[in-house]
Amino acid sequence: MSRAISIFGLGYVGTVTAACLAHQGNRVTGVDLSAAKVKALDSGRSPIVEPGVSDLIADSQKACRLHATSDSEKAVLETEISFLCVGTPSMRNGKLDLGHIGPVCQEIGAALRKKNSFHVVVLRSTVLPGTAETIVVPSLEKASGKKMGPDFGVCVNPEFMREGTAVADFLEPSITIIGAAHPAHSKILRELYAWVPGRVFETSFRSAEMAKYVCNAWHAVKVSFANEVGTLAKELQVDAEAVVEIFTADTKLNISASYLKPGFAFGGSCLPKDVRALNYRAKELDLALPLFESILPSNDAHLDRAIEMVLATGKKNVAMLGLSFKAATDDLRESPQVQLAKRLIGEGCMLQIWDDNVSLGRLIGSNRQYIETVIPHIGSLLTSNMEQALNQAEVVVIGTRGIDRKTLESYLRPAHFVVDLVNLEKARRPSASSSYEGLCW
Repeated sequence: MSRAISIFGLGYVGTVTAACLAHQGNRVTGVDLSAAKVKALDSGRSPIVEPGVSDLIADSQKACRLHATSDSEKAVLETEISFLCVGTPSMRNGKLDLGHIGPVCQEIGAALRKKNSFHVVVLRSTVLPGTAETIVVPSLEKASGKKMGPDFGVCVNPEFMREGTAVADFLEPSITIIGAAHPAHSKILRELYAWVPGRVFETSFRSAEMAKYVCNAWHAVKVSFANEVGTLAKELQVDAEAVVEIFTADTKLNISASYLKPGFAFGGSCLPKDVRALNYRAKELDLALPLFESILPSNDAHLDRAIEMVLATGKKNVAMLGLSFKAATDDLRESPQVQLAKRLIGEGCMLQIWDDNVSLGRLIGSNRQYIETVIPHIGSLLTSNMEQALNQAEVVVIGTRGIDRKTLESYLRPAHFVVDLVNLEKARRPSASSSYEGLCW
């Protein structure tokens, strides 16, 4: 279905968006304060240098599907959907500069005041969560004298285009994100993007805004990780390319969604030890690997957040469900749950600890020795009876996924404050308690 669309901002994102939407058969009007950009696009030339864009613009302009203007009111009145593609650069202190967002919204809002038909405003610029709610919607409502919902719609539709491959990225996206406050508004964009392959996510304003930053931050982490791996490998006379080829071949754990679900701090016999070993070897080689060096401090900070969450309840009687570093194991080596217990005891909390796989009567070998010699004060707090652990508790800390929801709910009381450290699936989260809080979700 062909739509009449206006694109505000003819920089990199706006120009590519205009060219590709016109290529898909829509009638597109580009809007910009720069007379040079408007003149270029209106005459069938691209204001930017990007492979494939010039041809799309020339073809669409010849077919009378692509025009440009500096008259924002005319553009809004003659279109159904307006895309905000203005720049959001960094200030010198790193703060995001949203100085272009408000004025453009005011221009669009002023035009909406004179328009009788429904109009959708789409925020495509990269902005931090809350921008649509606190800047875009209020600015539009104030300038138009109308209300979002019945009078106009707002969507957040972040772009995922790489310079050099922007056209392919736009026309064949892996994901398409539509953030909206009303399903009817996102439906309009879903229809506009009916041709896209890949999954389409309909979500909230804030989730859509945040998803863009999460993606870019992850890309930055991957680049830094690969570079630090290569740097260390070269110093150790290791073939970095061979190592990375092996690493990326594992799509079960390495290149996958594994370990990317927010939860508790990592622990166990491998990760902390191996990260320390790499960092120590790098120091011996006088190598600065800031990303590797930040991993363990980041993990420690996450443990601190869990401790503060429990202490913030102001309650001292705590039941900990789970002591080993991973469900279905009895391994206590560098378990963050053990560290959590030690810290809470130090803060004066009275603990009862239940872990179906950790009990002195069943433990043998190194784990039993660890409890008896290293943490005997914690071992004495262990119970094999979940009901007993919860009986006097005011706060219930879920530190293992190996819990049956029905069993837990049978012992929970409405007064219990539940702190979930492991991010149980929503269907498995207890509903018997009146207070539930996840560590970072």
